[in-house]
Amino acid sequence: MKYLKTFVSAIIAGMCIGMGGIVFLSLENKIAGAFFFTTGLFVICLYKFNLFTGKVCYVFQKDKEYALNLPIIWAGNLAGAWLIAMLTQATRINGISEKASTICQIKNDDSFISLFILGILCDILIYIAVEGYATSPYEIGKHLSIFFGVMVFIFCGFEHCVADMFYYSVAGMWNGDALLRIVIISLGNAVGGVFIPLLRSFLEEKNTQSEVKN
Repeated sequence: MKYLKTFVSAIIAGMCIGMGGIVFLSLENKIAGAFFFTTGLFVICLYKFNLFTGKVCYVFQKDKEYALNLPIIWAGNLAGAWLIAMLTQATRINGISEKASTICQIKNDDSFISLFILGILCDILIYIAVEGYATSPYEIGKHLSIFFGVMVFIFCGFEHCVADMFYYSVAGMWNGDALLRIVIISLGNAVGGVFIPLLRSFLEEKNTQSEVKN
């Protein structure tokens, strides 16, 4: 039952990111699109749904069971993003699939190393966003952390695996190569997500050792 709840929560998170993807594809203004795309992560943080790119950031700070949940969360995010895409294709707003196809083609033409690096850079910002939301003592700080973190990665063209799951789904461009690219982006997201937490742990350990010596 615990794993089922984890999976269902991840499906909802994937749907939230899919919703963000819909509004991003629907708006011609990139600034407005990036702003409203952020609503997806905001809802996820607010209700504590399971999003792979956020959860993976804390894998080294948690136990083995937490790590074992990450593949379940990844699969649930994929299911949720796919579900929203399929629902979209059955409606009059299916025209956004053309824009999604353009986005996916850019990824298909990119190199694996580029996708991996862009995935790393994306999740560095995702960590800043989710950690800022979780730890900021001010409500405005919580919101700014999420909105600036997400908007910056969109403006920079960084790769977010769950958003890309939605784009490939709504564009109807899934195949073996697309899945491989999503996995590579996911691995990049994982590396980027743990980058700052590991550095923080290292620096805090060094500071503790210095204080002991002094």
